[in-house]
Amino acid sequence: MRRFIEGIQTMQTHRAALVACAAAVVLALGGCKRTAADTAPAVTPSGETPAPTNRIDINASVRQNLGITFAQVETRDVARTLRVPGRFELLPTARREYRVSMPGTVELLVEQYQSVEIGTPLFKLDSPRWRELQGQLTEATANVALAEAEFASIAPFMAAHENHHREIQNAVALWTERVAVLERLQSAGGARGEDVAQAKASLATVRSDLAETFEKEAELTARGVEATTHRETARARLTLLMQSAASLSGRTPAELVTIADGTPLWQTLGTIEVRALSRGVIDELPAPSGSFVDQNAMVMATVQPEEVRFRANAMQSDLGRLSNGLSASVVAPQGGSLANADAVAGTLTLAPTAQAERRTIEIIMTPTAGVPVAAWARAGVAGFVEVVMAGAGRAELAIPLSCVARDGTKSIIFRRDPKDPNMAIRMEADLGIDDGRWVVVQSGVAE
Repeated sequence: MRRFIEGIQTMQTHRAALVACAAAVVLALGGCKRTAADTAPAVTPSGETPAPTNRIDINASVRQNLGITFAQVETRDVARTLRVPGRFELLPTARREYRVSMPGTVELLVEQYQSVEIGTPLFKLDSPRWRELQGQLTEATANVALAEAEFASIAPFMAAHENHHREIQNAVALWTERVAVLERLQSAGGARGEDVAQAKASLATVRSDLAETFEKEAELTARGVEATTHRETARARLTLLMQSAASLSGRTPAELVTIADGTPLWQTLGTIEVRALSRGVIDELPAPSGSFVDQNAMVMATVQPEEVRFRANAMQSDLGRLSNGLSASVVAPQGGSLANADAVAGTLTLAPTAQAERRTIEIIMTPTAGVPVAAWARAGVAGFVEVVMAGAGRAELAIPLSCVARDGTKSIIFRRDPKDPNMAIRMEADLGIDDGRWVVVQSGVAE
């Protein structure tokens, strides 16, 4: 295993912590009154004065009283790390508004900040427009039934006409043959002219009837086309009205035509129940329950708090080392309960335009897809985005800048004794560059 060195990170400045510790030691040893024995240097049993040491006692009581925490030395590319303050914001797709497409009275079924899932009932709408649509659906359904009946009647008419046409054709054939026979007999002197004339008259009559059947057939064909057109038109109108009803009611057309107790669902719906189309949290409720809202009015809005991105403003002078797709992470501000919160990792995107007046450009960090975002990363929360910029660099040992204390002109750090966790070693810090949060330690510590 690697041997690591821990730096001490305190909620107060380390110099103040050491003064408080020293004061506590003085009070414990001698109270408030100084005596000659108090001012005398401590001696060992052999009579020798102990040598000064750079070790400080940080037992459990001291750590608890001073709120001391520890930070581990890390290997970081501090020289290429850019830290920019900014804030989290919701993604454009994280917010969903629920509006009404027709005027009516709303009844809320959820409360503000309530979590909802897909399909959760949100509110009911009682609208006169829905009653009108139900009437139109009733009329359209009746028209479809009439058109279907008209279309269905064409087939029997056509069948009867075909039989009639066939019988007349048979009659024409018979009378044609009868006329031919009589004409041959008349030529031989065996038939009277009156019989021939009567047969020809009958033939002319059946031929006239045959011509009428052709006319009737054309009429029936036209009626069939008309019935088909009426049926398709009625069906299309009913389909469009059903789709409108589905859009207004939040139900599918298949659900609306479901038969219950002999009646389709769309006829029994007195109010429209709007359900959640995506999971989220109820954010806004501009329309109170029982109020009348106009068409297209917003009744409520939901958000997905975890769908966030981080927006910050970088200097235009850093554009040469910034590009789309760079790895970035967002860390919480130092101090408080978020001091040790997990960072949010993602990729960087540069805004298409910059701000000339401020000499800045917006940079957006989008969290890595599929990775849960830390609970503290909510819209409006401030933080710092850390971007490892393009260019040459190298990893160096670094500690949090908050672990460095000032003693006059000297920078002091305290490292925990690896042999005794209740002792801290005071060291003059040999520091390098910093990025505002981490500082390079050039000596005195090792991996």
